[in-house]
Amino acid sequence: MDVARYTYRLRVSSTAQAALQAEWDRSRWVWNECVAKSKHVHERNKATGERETCGPAQLDRMLTQARRHTPWLREGSSVPQQQIIRDFGAARAKAQKDIKDRLPTHRRAGMPRYKRKRETDPSLNHTRRGFRVKDGCLWLAGGIVLRVVWSRELPADPSSVRVYRDVIGHWHCSFGVPAQVEPLPATGRVIGVDWGVKETATTTSDAHDLAHAEYGRKAQPRLTRYDRMMARRKPKKGGAASKGYREAKQLRAKQCKKAARRRVDTARKWAKRVVRDHDAIAVEDFRPKFLAKTTMARKAADAAIGITKRVLIEMGRKHGRTVHLVHPAYTTMDCAQCGARAKHVLPLGMRVYTCSVCGVSSPRDKNSARVMLVRAGLCPAGAEDIRPGEALPHQAV
Repeated sequence: MDVARYTYRLRVSSTAQAALQAEWDRSRWVWNECVAKSKHVHERNKATGERETCGPAQLDRMLTQARRHTPWLREGSSVPQQQIIRDFGAARAKAQKDIKDRLPTHRRAGMPRYKRKRETDPSLNHTRRGFRVKDGCLWLAGGIVLRVVWSRELPADPSSVRVYRDVIGHWHCSFGVPAQVEPLPATGRVIGVDWGVKETATTTSDAHDLAHAEYGRKAQPRLTRYDRMMARRKPKKGGAASKGYREAKQLRAKQCKKAARRRVDTARKWAKRVVRDHDAIAVEDFRPKFLAKTTMARKAADAAIGITKRVLIEMGRKHGRTVHLVHPAYTTMDCAQCGARAKHVLPLGMRVYTCSVCGVSSPRDKNSARVMLVRAGLCPAGAEDIRPGEALPHQAV
């Protein structure tokens, strides 16, 4: 069953904040014990040749013994402590799978590491038996009561909740509820989406193009100011950070968070408009991670292609629209009119695509967006001569 996340701000009193911090200290201790146990088992297996495992069952027994002999650990609820063992098991399994699949080192998840007190923000997971929503408040196991800012209603009873603190210091709760489909009226229209840096999204419809808002560039003067403040107050190696350094760091994090929220808000509004006006969407399955190693890294990160793509897919799934993920290979070299492929890769400076076979000339990104429709097997209005490509796309599920 698909799960949708509904996130809300929390108004946390000083008493509740102290209780949450105490719960996190216990959960963090359990995580670090799991890391130590895993390393110990690995080293012993390596030395003796044994095949002892360190799975959730063994860690659960370790937690039971620790709670029996440690009163401080027994004071807290067992629900978040058990859930952090599940999180550790999932992280360890993912790292082992990447090693078994022989992925390159830079693509591996990496084995779980110790969580340090001053470098990790609290995050507590509760299952259904560890919380309840009553009188507009969130009641956690252990008698912790949190006031929720209900910006919208929950569509169903939540099955889990995650309470966490962000880098700014604000507390949030994220409920997991069964994903529900809210179908929209049929429109009979289709659209192709091509991702880029000059424009975040170029579509086959001029009215639905998403311009690059450049929220990061607008916030750069303030970020530069805070960077200089941090550089002047940078602590010596191994020394504790001063109050001024921590304040400057928080101001910088707040500015970055503001730009990130604006990017997500713009992406959601654009995705809702695209999904509302079209029945089927052909999206370039573009992964912008490689752009971080190019000269366009800062501008590409500011465009937030990955976030916009993810929001569009989630919005299409929510409203029952068909979303086709098209492989991006040769999308800038193929002609959307006749299907001919250019003999050479077009340089980035060439922004107009001209087909050497049929002679059709169009903006490069617009041609790529039409190629998305061709490969998805969709026929846009007014382009009857377009034929489907050889490679079939896959649908986002």
